[in-house]
Amino acid sequence: MSIFRRAALAAGLAILVTTPSFAQTQITLQHPLPIASHYGDGANAFKAALERLTANRYRVNIQRNDNEREMVESAQIGTIDCTITSTGPVGNFVPAVRNVDVPFLFRDYAHARGVLDSEIGQSILNQFSARGLVGVIWLENGFRHLTNSRREVNLPADMRGLKVRTMENQVHMRAFSTLGALPTPMAFSELVPALQQGTVDGQENPIPVIVANNLNQVQRFLTLTSHVYSPAVLICNPATMGRLNAADRASFMEAARAAQAANRARVSADDASGVEELRRRGMTVVTTVDTAAFQAALAPAFAEYERTLDGALLRRIRDWRPAQ
Repeated sequence: MSIFRRAALAAGLAILVTTPSFAQTQITLQHPLPIASHYGDGANAFKAALERLTANRYRVNIQRNDNEREMVESAQIGTIDCTITSTGPVGNFVPAVRNVDVPFLFRDYAHARGVLDSEIGQSILNQFSARGLVGVIWLENGFRHLTNSRREVNLPADMRGLKVRTMENQVHMRAFSTLGALPTPMAFSELVPALQQGTVDGQENPIPVIVANNLNQVQRFLTLTSHVYSPAVLICNPATMGRLNAADRASFMEAARAAQAANRARVSADDASGVEELRRRGMTVVTTVDTAAFQAALAPAFAEYERTLDGALLRRIRDWRPAQ
């Protein structure tokens, strides 16, 4: 063997020794909220778990994108791998999701989480595949409440004439129009400028979203309506999921469950402390709400949901109880 061939062989062996024995794959995960939020906690838990479980063969790049519809479209076409998003725009892609956006459908967190973690929730996630998406696991935003800059809202009549930003969600819009408000759908990225400029008077979101985005700076009144439980969902691109072998898919799902646990824990913590924090920041908070009056005012909307959504599914959700 010539000296040149021996040198080449030695160099090749050195490369084999020093080069990692695996190819590193990056997973891009987008969500619409600040790092210090319930989405941020979920995303960071997913990243930590997946990287640990795969010995860093997969690395997760977390990015913020305020436009939820754009994120879902990007996951669909594969320009990003995954997104954590509210269900607000998702019903436009997967119609079955609209059922879980119906007002006053869930009694409390135990009911909502139990339903979504049951075969009912899984049956909805299974329908994502027909729309070029993978519904991985349910997360949450929490129960939604109303804020506005004009007046206290105590009764349904107080809603009349209020211009309220909603998500691009026909279920939510129908509810607000039934109450006499003027629903104005827009992307979350447009919300704060719209409130500052008076394009809308108010908005509705869970306490964690209101706190994390400092909406108290542009809103004076908060009413704890709990009118809708707002799920979130981890959605991924089918090709991304299809590239995972069985072991990596198991790691991916374990990371998704870690994201779910961290996300829900943060929502519970923010719900427990957020109202007092918003009071401290100067908001006027209406805590006593006549829920029955709001439900009665929404009777025409409920009748329409029974006709246009899956009435049988809605009844199954309402009647769900944990297994004894």
